Amino acid sequence: MTAPNPNVGCVIVGDGVVVGRGWTQAGGRPHAEAMALEQAGARAAGATAYVTLEPCAHVSPRGPACSDLLVAADVARVVVAHRDPDPRTDGRGIDRLRAAGIVVDTGVREHDAARVMAGFLTRRVRARPFVTLKLALSLDGAAAMVDGRSQWITGAGARAHAHLERARHEAILVGRGTWEADRPRLDVRLPGLEQRSPERIVLSSRPIDGVRTIARPAEIAALAGDHLLVEGGARTAAAFLAADLVDRLLLYRAPVIVGGGRTLPDIGLTDLADAHGRWRLTDARALGSDRLEVYERG
Repeated sequence: MTAPNPNVGCVIVGDGVVVGRGWTQAGGRPHAEAMALEQAGARAAGATAYVTLEPCAHVSPRGPACSDLLVAADVARVVVAHRDPDPRTDGRGIDRLRAAGIVVDTGVREHDAARVMAGFLTRRVRARPFVTLKLALSLDGAAAMVDGRSQWITGAGARAHAHLERARHEAILVGRGTWEADRPRLDVRLPGLEQRSPERIVLSSRPIDGVRTIARPAEIAALAGDHLLVEGGARTAAAFLAADLVDRLLLYRAPVIVGGGRTLPDIGLTDLADAHGRWRLTDARALGSDRLEVYERG
């Protein structure tokens, strides 16, 4: 909910006690450091601030630079997990803190911070949103019936989890075939999260009334937001994989056998050896009778 700002966390510790906590608020303001410093008050003097991203160095009409706030609060040390690739900061925040005599440690749990802020970093580094591909498959690898219908391969628990994932994304995309075969609503239907429904996108070379369309996967660069969920179908999934535009896989596997169903078409793989080491398992759990596996780029 912080896009286009990063989702940053900050904890301030003085004399071994947490005196302030903050995180970027919805819409991007206030920043994590400003929230934590306000909570800490005078106890921030001489304390250590732990932040997931380098404190910003630019003044905005929406608020002061966090590096300046930390200097004014007279903190003794700042521990930064990840450097900010935004050219307005990119090292300037760290330099400003050190110039004020503050001890700065960097790169602490940098990989963990990068995973948390993957959407923000992908947008800044790759000029596109972070892409999660959701696949619901049968035990025999079918993504849909032979006629293209895919409602419902998985059970209620897996579908509820998928709706939670939708709530975490600014946009959701399906192919025209899935749009016409299933007429999916592509909204969030979890109580209390209905307002978090993402923008609906259809991969189609022809316009569709009432929904935004893009003709090629590469056009996601023009979408607003830092997180895109691709939900299907098989040809659309293959198109994004072939274009190397998938950063995360959500694989929901149902204990059903379809037989003769639709599977992923060719993704341009010419040597099986090239497929190994591409994906790294980061989570696995049971969702009712279904199984979820989460993979990220290796």
